[in-house]
Amino acid sequence: MPHSFGYRARTRHLFKKDFKTNGLPNVSTYLQVYRIGDIVDIKADPSIQRGMPHRYYHGKTGVVFNITPHAVGVIVRKRVGHRYLEKRVNVRIEHVRHSNCRKEFRERSLHNKQQWEEAKKRGEKINVKRIPTAPREAHVVTNDLPQTLRPLPFETTI
Repeated sequence: MPHSFGYRARTRHLFKKDFKTNGLPNVSTYLQVYRIGDIVDIKADPSIQRGMPHRYYHGKTGVVFNITPHAVGVIVRKRVGHRYLEKRVNVRIEHVRHSNCRKEFRERSLHNKQQWEEAKKRGEKINVKRIPTAPREAHVVTNDLPQTLRPLPFETTI
């Protein structure tokens, strides 16, 4: 049983960098542009201890509500008992990255808009909604008589 209850207690494997990714973060990390309302993922970078979030928020997704020169404020929903509380966490930008959770939605909506505009030019109406896959057609499965499976004798091939 652990007997230390510090801020980084029980984070031996959680705050660990991947293989061959040691050292400080790349310059591109600092050149990212964050705006209020952006959806971001919190992933703590163990090489930078300043502005590191608590281990609970590692891997959580939130919305940017505040921007400072070196950090961003993120609203994260935390489950406490039977309810969700909105926690406001200030995290340095080394520990934050843009989330890909809406990437598929953005691509799909852009594709649908292009299809809709092309159909409008042709004077047609198209349905751009997602349609669930229908059940498979009914069919009869025909099979030969059942086979009896037996283990093969062990053979040495030397």
